[in-house]
Amino acid sequence: MKVLVVDDEVKLADAVGELLRRNKFVVDVVYDGEDGYYCAKKGDYDVILLDVMMPNMDGFEVASKLRKNKCGVPILMLTAKDEVSSRVKGLDCGADDYLTKPFASEELLARIRALTRRQSELVFDEITFEDIKLNTSNYTLGCGQKTVSLGAKEYEILRFMLTNPTQVISKDTIISKIWGLDSDITENNVEAYMSFLRKKLFYVGSKVTIMTKRMLGYYLEKTE
Repeated sequence: MKVLVVDDEVKLADAVGELLRRNKFVVDVVYDGEDGYYCAKKGDYDVILLDVMMPNMDGFEVASKLRKNKCGVPILMLTAKDEVSSRVKGLDCGADDYLTKPFASEELLARIRALTRRQSELVFDEITFEDIKLNTSNYTLGCGQKTVSLGAKEYEILRFMLTNPTQVISKDTIISKIWGLDSDITENNVEAYMSFLRKKLFYVGSKVTIMTKRMLGYYLEKTE
């Protein structure tokens, strides 16, 4: 699960990022509203933690612009303000929940879990493309009557590709989405996982394969 933290209080933002990483989240941290908007628009996150009071572009504006651009990622707004008018404004701008600083770590984690549970209710148990089916409950890939289990990262990569089946996805985008911007993962690691996935697609007898567009990235295509 991938979380974007946007807060100009650097020490707090870094502490929240470290807390989330310890709890097995993939995390990107930025310290400016404009950077947060850019990352949220370009990235693929499960939750956005968004501070209200920031220079250049405040949290209200970031949330509003994201919703106008059809970004449906759950937003949890973080603020030192506890006025009802501030909470109402945040919710009207598109936030899904509100948490006032200072907050307990346990409450922050609980709010994130609640938002992701709410989001997961909209996700189907199975993702299909051409002749393949990806079971999101037990991490298996199937074609016809044949299935094969996927490792955690194999599953996350294939799920990401299946939700963008005709889009060419760069190695950098895959690394950012699956491992995070601060990861030590290299392009060679991505190539290795693509090889694993190609072999598993072949094993289940699918006509779908992972194609490479030189210098650009990967995409799914059905072969004859």
